[in-house]
Amino acid sequence: MPEISRFYGIRITINWLDHVPPHFHAEHGDHRASVSISTGEIIDGQLPRTAARLVKEWAIERKVELESAWQAAQAHRQPQHIAPLE
Repeated sequence: MPEISRFYGIRITINWLDHVPPHFHAEHGDHRASVSISTGEIIDGQLPRTAARLVKEWAIERKVELESAWQAAQAHRQPQHIAPLE
């Protein structure tokens, strides 16, 4: 599961050949969530409120890059690193 970004203690990963809908994984401490690439909403799991807000903001800003990372991972290619939230 390649790490594609990290910011404010939040680790963002994407799985090889993962199931649809297109999503990525966010980890913060002991919390884990699957997050929709199209909306930035948590679709499974949970994150603390502030972490969830930051992840959604980042996902919306980086949607095109996330879509590219998803396509790369589905083709079992290394996805590009995506800049963190600033």
